[in-house]
Order: sequence, then structure tokens, then C-alpha cells
Amino acid sequence: MTMAGLPRVRIYHNNLWARYKGAIFSKVYSSSSRNGVATSFVQVAETETDRAMLSGADVSYHQYPYQLLFPGNYDTVPLYRLVTAATADVFRNPSELVVLPGYHRIEYWAMLVVCILLRRKRAVFCDSTANDQKKYYWKEKAKAFFFHRCDGFFCYGIRSKEYVESYGVNQEKTYHGCQAAALPHGYDASAILRFYEKNGADAATQSRFLYFGRLSMEKGLFDLLDAFRLVHEQMPEARLDVVGSGPLKDELVERTRELGLESAVAYLGSKSLEDIGQLLMRSAAMILPSHREPWGLVVNEALSYGCPVVVSEICGCVPELVVDGVTGYSFPAGDIRALCAAMIAAARMSIDRLSAAKKCLDLIAQYTPERAATEILRGCVRILETR
Repeated sequence: MTMAGLPRVRIYHNNLWARYKGAIFSKVYSSSSRNGVATSFVQVAETETDRAMLSGADVSYHQYPYQLLFPGNYDTVPLYRLVTAATADVFRNPSELVVLPGYHRIEYWAMLVVCILLRRKRAVFCDSTANDQKKYYWKEKAKAFFFHRCDGFFCYGIRSKEYVESYGVNQEKTYHGCQAAALPHGYDASAILRFYEKNGADAATQSRFLYFGRLSMEKGLFDLLDAFRLVHEQMPEARLDVVGSGPLKDELVERTRELGLESAVAYLGSKSLEDIGQLLMRSAAMILPSHREPWGLVVNEALSYGCPVVVSEICGCVPELVVDGVTGYSFPAGDIRALCAAMIAAARMSIDRLSAAKKCLDLIAQYTPERAATEILRGCVRILETR
């Protein structure tokens, strides 16, 4: 217990790069004492190599005290150092509840073992869904072992909650809705709405599509190019902006040439959150054609700018955020023609962009860092109260 008599909760996360976790943890910290707990935070590293390609770690979103175990990239730290540092931190910092970053790395298993030996309650963040990874027998057995030795689970959404419960975990131990986007510091939803009231949707907006994120294989970007070719045949004025960087950049550019779309597809490189916001407000839809996506935070961000979305059904956020004909459309991952049809349908939605924007903003207003923090703190209190 702390000097103030509050039970201690120590929360671990893998890297500072995740702005959304910074926004949520900031709200958790500021509300902790009102909820009857004392929270402390540990970030294992600053970023990861593939994340660093997009941008550096923006610590301005982390408005809470935290300990950083390693500067630089997580994936360059030797495993023995990760295990040693993480377990030593658990030993050195007594707490009534330890919240682990996940269950898929050896150092997290080592932390779990230490918590068991020290008889500390433990919870874990889970973003995985049944659609996320190919299943292997031994991995499934390992997950079940890990899950059944945790006292609580903070799940990103409904699908991750159902995923955890599929391993026989009591639903009373799962808490979902622990996810939210970190928007620019000056973000103002009312200003977004005023933009649409003033500008409506011009012809360019109705035929412009946007992808932003990593340029990597799991994102389904070759599907997007093939589908956009079909869209372009029906809408010759259509344009596609691709924002981001990653290992597939050169291959995507080459595929664009092969499809004869050089004049219709623009590769814009990395952009700031503010720049992406401007692009979203001038696009008919944001497209996320992923083949694997635990959640899809870019969907939160798009809806926050009143931009409809076209999202593959594999993405974890689909049940909550993608309402067909309201906030956009979902489609079966890998189905090129279905993706094309969804993009054209989304373009039709943008004819009345003010109405579409209002619906997007109304829905996403429910998914804030404050709400995510409330759910995490509610879970911490209940876990600590359960004997």
C-alpha cells in the first residue's frame, strides 16, 4: 500500500511510440486517486524499428510520470536484457496489481512467473482477435495456460473480449473498450463540423480516397491498388492518396505503373497528424484493406475528422466503429470486387458529406481516452476487490 493508503497498480507498456497509450495512460493517472488506486507506469523502450520509419516517439502525449527501461528501439535490445530488466522492475517495485503489456513475448512470461511467485495480482492488455493470427496447437495451449493465470484482461474491443473468453476465461474478468485514438492536441470536433457546414463536399472530395499507415504486406495494399483500378474504370476522376512509409514502397509504386495508374495514385510519404486530418476532410473515404489488424486506430482517426471508412471485416474495430451505410462499409478481406463496390458506395455517401460527417462524429465521440481510462480503472478496482 502507498503512504496514502491506496492500493498500488503498476502498468507496463512496450514502447513510448504509441501516442494512443500515452493519451489513455494520462487519463488513467489523472483519475487514479479518485478511483481509489495509485498508478505507476513503465515503458520498456522508446519505439520499434518499423514504427520509427513512420515517426519518432512524441512524448507530449505522455502526461504522466513513467520509467523508461531502454532508450531506442525495443527490437534491438537483447532478450536477456529485456527479461532481466522487466523482472527486476517487478521485484523492486511492490504493487498489489501488475498490468502486463501482453502475453506473446518471453519477457512477459517471465514477469507473469515473478508475479505468481510474489503472489501479486496480474492483468494483461489484449488486442488480439480470433482473426488476427494463424493458430498453432502449442501456441493455443500456451495462451490458455497464460490466460488462466491472470486475474483480469483489458481488451481493446468486443472481438478481443470474445477471443479471451474463448479460452474459457470468466467474462467477469474481461473489460473491453480500452482503446481510443490520440488526436492532435488542438483537435476540436466542433471545428470539424463547422468545416463541413461551410464547405460541404465538392466533386474532388467525392472521388478522392485515402490510405495512411505502414506500407507493409499485412495491410492489403496490393488489393487496394487492384480495387482502385476497377473504381477508376467507373470513376475516371477518382484519385488515391497513399500516406506512410514501409518496406513495400517500391513494389507498390511498380504495381501502380503496371496498372497504368501513375496519374491517379499519389505516394505522399509520412505526414503529421494535422496534415492527415486535412487530407481526411477532403477525401470521400479512408480505406483500410488489411489482411490482419487487431484493431485499426486509423479508423478512429478518420471518423474523428468526419471521414467515412471502408474497412476489411478482419479488422477488430469493425463491430463497434464500422456501421454499413452510416460510418462507411466493411467488406471481406481479400475480395477485390467487394472492396471496389464498398469504395464506390462510400463515395456516394460523401455527396451529402455534412450528414455523413455528423454520423461519423456522433459515433466516435463515444470512443475517447477518458472512456478507455474509466474502463481500465474500473477493471483495476474490481480485480483488487476480488479475492
